[in-house]
Amino acid sequence: MTERPAPGRRRGHVFLIGPMGAGKSTIGRLLAERLSRPFLDMDDIIVARSGRSIPDIFACDGECAFRALEGQTLEALCRREEPAVIATGGGVVLAAPNRERIRRAGLAVWLDAPPEVVAARIAGDANRPLIAGGDALARARELDSRRRPLYAGAADFTVRTDACDPEEAAARIAAWLEKARPEQP
Repeated sequence: MTERPAPGRRRGHVFLIGPMGAGKSTIGRLLAERLSRPFLDMDDIIVARSGRSIPDIFACDGECAFRALEGQTLEALCRREEPAVIATGGGVVLAAPNRERIRRAGLAVWLDAPPEVVAARIAGDANRPLIAGGDALARARELDSRRRPLYAGAADFTVRTDACDPEEAAARIAAWLEKARPEQP
């Protein structure tokens, strides 16, 4: 478990980062409830704003167009004044400006799961264009090898989601956030 102190950024948003299938949406909803904050799922927001599914955006416009929408969505969410729990897309860390936005706007919690676990969770999911029509395990390993260092570099706190259930993961994050809060005058 990685834990870094987060001076000066304790009161902002909580960004859940990690691979698809790590539990960002499930744990994010539970964490938001515990913290009495809104929960925002970037993928859902992209779909709502574009009026298209993520697989459709990938198929018609390509991954670069999706990443541009992702960056614009993240930028808009970072400007929100009310602190929220935000589930990011698995590839949000690929762009350095996104990592910087997250760092400035709050805390990043890496929901880590090994490729074998991720592949088992997402196999056959038609809403996952990066694994569509292929070997989920091979693709999960490939994505993990590229993204793991970026998640690690961006994370203020890490929870292994293969080592606990979603409720326990949310409880661990909430406890860390409570510990990381500055003392009140």
